[in-house]
Amino acid sequence: MKIAIASGKGGTGKTTLSSNLASYLAEHREVVLTDMDVEEPNSGLFIQADLKHEEDKFKMVPQWVEDKCTLCGICQKVCNFHAVIQLGTMIMVLPELCHGCYACSELCPESALPMIPKKMGKLIEFRSDNLHFIESRLDIGEEQAVPLIRQTRNYIDKTFPDEVIKIYDAPPGTSCPVIEVTKDADFVILITEPTPFGFHDLKLAVETMRKLDKSFGVVINRDGIGNNDVMDYSEAEKIPLLAKIPNDRIIAEFYSKGQLIYKEVPAFRHELDGIIAYIKTLKDLKQ
Repeated sequence: MKIAIASGKGGTGKTTLSSNLASYLAEHREVVLTDMDVEEPNSGLFIQADLKHEEDKFKMVPQWVEDKCTLCGICQKVCNFHAVIQLGTMIMVLPELCHGCYACSELCPESALPMIPKKMGKLIEFRSDNLHFIESRLDIGEEQAVPLIRQTRNYIDKTFPDEVIKIYDAPPGTSCPVIEVTKDADFVILITEPTPFGFHDLKLAVETMRKLDKSFGVVINRDGIGNNDVMDYSEAEKIPLLAKIPNDRIIAEFYSKGQLIYKEVPAFRHELDGIIAYIKTLKDLKQ
């Protein structure tokens, strides 16, 4: 199964849940944890593992060949992202805006815009017993997360068999990177907090998952603060409430030290057991 852990906003506990759930599952079976927040991955702060593999990742962008160009202007017309601009007698390519769609290159009648690779980031794989941890990170200055997320998903699909549980620590929000992470997930866990901000952004995340026709459930983090809006909403919308992680100072202390929480806090481990039990029912249904 592919399980994505997402939320409508940052700071709700995606990485806390992802790293602890993956490590707990890895005590009994093979698991892949992937930090898909490629702009600022931080799951590695909680995972102690050995380096296994490292590779640079590239995207394809056009390169202007002046000698071949007749300045017909087709490239500028077909680029929906303004990455190719005609300025007088020259063509300017803005690689940071290019989505690698190949339109300008394929439609150029003179083949004056061949596509060339441009480094956008790095993929690193670590391993500790049954746990495989993969982190992808964009280079500084790169603006597009989706191409690197897509290549990371492809690497996982090619490297690990279907029977391995794959957990994706998704970026925050409901924009294109989140959609790229969750679009082929078998199940999405939406983690939120019982505050007005958490409730507002949870509703956005729920709407997004429904547009994608995804199965999903909700986990409430820092339970005990705020109000009951999230619980009432989940019940009214018939959304499975998978767990309620208590608002406990000791959890925050272990988190701040970069330590896994489930090993030290029985109440936290109990909530993970509930999530795992629900995932097992989904897996049985899928089979």
